[in-house]
Amino acid sequence: MRQAVPLDGGDGGYRFEEDGQLEMTLLGATTAARIQTTVEVDDTFTLRSFQFSLDPGTGPVSVTGRLEGPFEGHFAGTASGSNADALDRTASGTSDGTPTELGPTADPWRLILELTTGGRTRTETRTLAEPPLLAANLGRRLASEGLVPGARHEWMLFDPATLSNAPVVLEVGDREVVRVGATRLPAFRVDMVFAGLRTTSWVTDTGEVVREESPLGILTVREAADRATIMAVPGRVQTDLLEAAAVVPTLEPGIRRIDDPRAVRQLRVRLAGADLSSPELVGAGQTRDGDVIEITRPKIPIPGALDPDAGRYLAPEPLIESDDPAILAEAALAAGTLVGAHARAEALTRYVNGLIDKKPTIGLPSASEVLRTKIGDCNEHTALYVAMARALGIPTRIAVGLVYMRGAFYYHAWPEVYLEEDGAALWLPVDPTLNQFPADGTHVRLARGGLDRQAAILPLIGNLRMTVLGLELDENSTSVLMAAPAIALENSAFPIPTLPRDTEGWCGCAEAAR
Repeated sequence: MRQAVPLDGGDGGYRFEEDGQLEMTLLGATTAARIQTTVEVDDTFTLRSFQFSLDPGTGPVSVTGRLEGPFEGHFAGTASGSNADALDRTASGTSDGTPTELGPTADPWRLILELTTGGRTRTETRTLAEPPLLAANLGRRLASEGLVPGARHEWMLFDPATLSNAPVVLEVGDREVVRVGATRLPAFRVDMVFAGLRTTSWVTDTGEVVREESPLGILTVREAADRATIMAVPGRVQTDLLEAAAVVPTLEPGIRRIDDPRAVRQLRVRLAGADLSSPELVGAGQTRDGDVIEITRPKIPIPGALDPDAGRYLAPEPLIESDDPAILAEAALAAGTLVGAHARAEALTRYVNGLIDKKPTIGLPSASEVLRTKIGDCNEHTALYVAMARALGIPTRIAVGLVYMRGAFYYHAWPEVYLEEDGAALWLPVDPTLNQFPADGTHVRLARGGLDRQAAILPLIGNLRMTVLGLELDENSTSVLMAAPAIALENSAFPIPTLPRDTEGWCGCAEAAR
């Protein structure tokens, strides 16, 4: 449901309200989430404030924003209330909480964000070069500029679901007749590129978006609420999005299939359809040579150079609430009497794997919420692990990319932990979702970071192609005909608890292949 309401008062402006339910087939099951957005703009459709919430059925995560400016001089973000945290961030990415002086040519706008999860509110201030748009008022802004075929617009678009602010490019095409329900409406075709994703919308003269086509064949059509419910796609014909996004590799002649990913010691692949220039593709056991990526499962210990930037991965951040008292207490419980980063990081891998009930979700992976609900897939496992590891004083960051499961590579997230001992150190990939310490050699990293960085891999979905060029397995590994035996964990650095369910080798990304 979407509606526009004029604001009362002498300043004018409008309020846009959207209330919808998103249903997707993930891992063979229908997963739903309720999304609510309210945006207030002035009479030029410039953002004033917004409220956004996403509830996957276990409780909402909400984001509110208020735009202030233009301004000059000094600013310092503050937080009110005993359960609030403060975090300042300038356009250059400063996040140490110190006041920042702005010069005469400084960015003149600031967006004050409040992120509420688990009953705690974190406040963040971002300085911006221009006021951003939200998707809810994008069509109206286009209409106010005049929908002229051939026109091109480039604005900044803020996505509250990923907390990212990035350029959006829109190109207005011809007016076409679009079928909407039982009627036909004239609307302009508008091609949009945001965060590398290309979508096509049809926008009326008044700025209403009546149809939208997105990657992976996702089609959105404006319908009345009762008709939209009637038109819901039957489960038997729904497409499983994770299965549709899987990358099925081509094997070079002589390369054997991967029966047990845990036995993969080294993997060499060629990737096509992706920009591989990012430095994030190198390090933590992964190298790049042109379009060829090689992953080597680390052996512990491996002496390496100290990373002077490791300390930055100890601080709390939005959705990684490592300073939450509940996170601190749970991390201490997981570590017990163990000492040393290595033993604690491994203990945490097993602990998080056994703690979370493995179900696909549509939501913002807040560590505090994951600890409360104890439900989620790889994103939730990773968010909770990173927060708990940081709470224990272990620098930890998020990696996203692909992992091999049952014949294909699936999009996946996992942590990388920083282990330092006797003047040597390494970043070690681990996987609490799959109960792996270290992670197996099929983890192909494509990016690092939170939701805003993870969005960088979205354009790859449906476009990425892979060829396996080389594969080295552990000595004495054998092909699996029926099923792999369970991993023996008796030699771990700590006693393994008996879990109430089978958590060995489970990954939400893999279930779609069953």
